[in-house]
Amino acid sequence: MSQHDWLEKDFYKILGVSSDVSEKELTKAYRKLARRYHPDANPDDKGAEERFKEVSEAYDVLSDAKTRAEYDQIRKYGPAAGMFGGGGRGGNPFGGAGSGGGGGAGGAGFDFDSGNLSDILGGLFGAGRATRGGPGPGTGPRKGDDLEADLTLSFDEAVKGVTTSVHLTSDAACDTCHGSGAAPGTSPEICDQCHGRGVLDDNQGFFSLSQPCPRCGGRGRVVTTPCPTCRGSGIERKPRQVKVRIPAGVKTGQRIRLKGRGAPGRNGGPAGDLYVVVRVGNHELFGRKGDNLTIDVPITFAEATLGGRITVPTLDGSTVTLKIPPATPSGKTFRVKGRGVATKKSTGDLLVTVKVDVPSELSEEQRAAVEAFGAATTASPRDHLTSAG
Repeated sequence: MSQHDWLEKDFYKILGVSSDVSEKELTKAYRKLARRYHPDANPDDKGAEERFKEVSEAYDVLSDAKTRAEYDQIRKYGPAAGMFGGGGRGGNPFGGAGSGGGGGAGGAGFDFDSGNLSDILGGLFGAGRATRGGPGPGTGPRKGDDLEADLTLSFDEAVKGVTTSVHLTSDAACDTCHGSGAAPGTSPEICDQCHGRGVLDDNQGFFSLSQPCPRCGGRGRVVTTPCPTCRGSGIERKPRQVKVRIPAGVKTGQRIRLKGRGAPGRNGGPAGDLYVVVRVGNHELFGRKGDNLTIDVPITFAEATLGGRITVPTLDGSTVTLKIPPATPSGKTFRVKGRGVATKKSTGDLLVTVKVDVPSELSEEQRAAVEAFGAATTASPRDHLTSAG
């Protein structure tokens, strides 16, 4: 994403938070919106999908302290770009009446005391920077791209947590030259045009503009004998696997950030981050509602009518005994405390829903017992339907 895009997008507003939001509250706001707009929860809803991408983009920028600081600076000084639009009185390009930057007619106004002019212009122009020496931000180290990988877990793995690996094919530091771009036995040489600075200065009087050195591309060094594997780029595309620790209780759609495991940086910059998107499979017996586990258990007509005790399985392989009171209706749910999903914050419960089992076939003895029960039943459960009105 370019810095120009940052001027047009208010990531704080997208996430519904203030600009001084804490990291904890920022994450909380993101997770709430991500759950609401995740494609899995909104199939075939393009609007929700776009909103999810927008929310994810905003969180990617604001969740990294360094990137957030850069975004805040661009948002703060971006409007000052208008000072080059029309100029103020006397042809002052800064829109003020004099060099002090007062708000003249037709100008945007600019206060030279409000910040360092070099830093402001450097933020506005990615490649150039007003400076008296030194490389601009567009020619220095650049962070690598963030990557995303899907990881499918079994129901048990998601509940209990697991250490596993994700497999992906992406750019990575070249194994042959270890990212230098130079053939084995050689090293990059200092650029003889910019003398290792990576920039060339163009003196404009009041200040000078630095532009990337055309010979070394802003790196300050030149590879004279390129690596035969990566052809001098220092980067090759290859399959790799990354180990990831999945915490207990993850849900489908949850994104886990692995800092520095994304694409390699440029010009000596840090690597990007890897975001692992979790997909959780189904279980043959158990379901899940938040941190609670759910299970349907069949009971007999006699157990529902007379009451009794039943044995219920749990996810860890053990069992619990559940007391069924007399006259229990089919579909009633019982709660077994503390036998749900255990996370760092809390432990859920096991929700047991009993379903009265109606046999499809009866023995002669069973049929006789049911017929006797029917004959002994004088009241109809449908009496209230005929008496109504």
